[in-house]
Formats: sequence, structure tokens, C-alpha cells
Amino acid sequence: MIARDLSKLYHFLLKNLGAQNWWPGNSAFEIMVGAILTQNTNWANVTSSIANLKKAGMLNPGQMYAKRRSLPKMIRSSGYFRIKSQRLISFVKYYLDKYQGSVMKILKVSAEKLRIELLQVYGVGDETADSILLYALNRPVFVIDAYTRRIFSRHRLINYSDEYRKIQRIFHDNLPTVVDQYNEYHALLVYLGKNYCHKHDPDCSLCPINSF
Repeated sequence: MIARDLSKLYHFLLKNLGAQNWWPGNSAFEIMVGAILTQNTNWANVTSSIANLKKAGMLNPGQMYAKRRSLPKMIRSSGYFRIKSQRLISFVKYYLDKYQGSVMKILKVSAEKLRIELLQVYGVGDETADSILLYALNRPVFVIDAYTRRIFSRHRLINYSDEYRKIQRIFHDNLPTVVDQYNEYHALLVYLGKNYCHKHDPDCSLCPINSF
């Protein structure tokens, strides 16, 4: 039942909301940076920070680390800019030390091993690690965020407070292991959460799922 419902909901949302074309970014490293910057803020704020980094020539690991003292000024629009600067520096140092900042090298490592490594980096939690794995490195890992918790708990498929990996297993166990579908499904849930399933005063009467 769950497998059928999850699959049907995905195709329903895709048909009614359209492809979301996530994650915006011109390189794997840009997506990695975006995954950290988007913590506790909206994407519009992140785009300004990304533009600043790009203009300063800092959207590659080596240059970002070399110019790390400039990071707070560059990413101010993303909020919590001092903390996020520290997180970016920690991530970039890991990426350079372990993989010399090479996408080709990091892609040779299994998703399971990378996830363990990423979670040991300061400021990288489950959601950020999985966003990097899915969107930057094309690994079949379903991202669980606040929107996913909210939507599925309100429809009584999960408890909002369920452990991250427990919720993730529901998707992994009941959907085909396909990167593009995981990518699109998560993006569709984000759209649904932002536009209808608000934390306060959700627009339930207008929600597309009403006709599902």
C-alpha cells in the first residue's frame, strides 16, 4: 500500500506541478556549497551569496580555502554567515585533504562511506549530507527535510518526530532506486511545502493533494 501510494503521489505531483529542475548549480562544488548555505534560510538568499562567490572566483575548493577570510562578507545574505563560513571552511578542508577537491576522486567512493565522512564534518547533518550525495554526486539517497516531515505527518504516514533514517527508509524501501526520481520527488515536496503545506496556516483547501 505504501509503495503504491508513494509512487502514485510522485507521478501525481509531477503531472500537476511540473518538473522542478533541481538543484540549481553549474558544478558539483557549487551545489555542495549551496547545500551548506541553504541551512535555515531560503534559496533566494543563497543565490546572492553564490553570485558573490562566483564573482570573487571562489567557487572552487582551492580558491575558497585560500580566500577563506573573505567568506563572511561574501555569504552575508545567507544568514548566520559567521557560522556558515566556519562550516564551509571545514567542508572545503575535508574535500581538499581527502580528495584534493576532485569530483572524479570523490565519485569513486561509495555513498555509504561518503555519508559517514560527511557527517563527521563540522556543520554537516543528515539533510545536508544527503543533499550533497543526491544533488552534487548523483547518488540514490532520498533527502528528508522539514517539508517532507510536515506533509507526510499531516497525512499520517509518519510521525513528525520520527528519526531521520527511519523516515528515509520508507522512501528507500518503497520507491525504485532511481536518482532522477529521488531528485524530482524531493523537489516537488519542497514546492508543495513552500506553497501550500505551511508550518502555520496551511492552505489545505487549495493543496493539489486534495484531489489525489
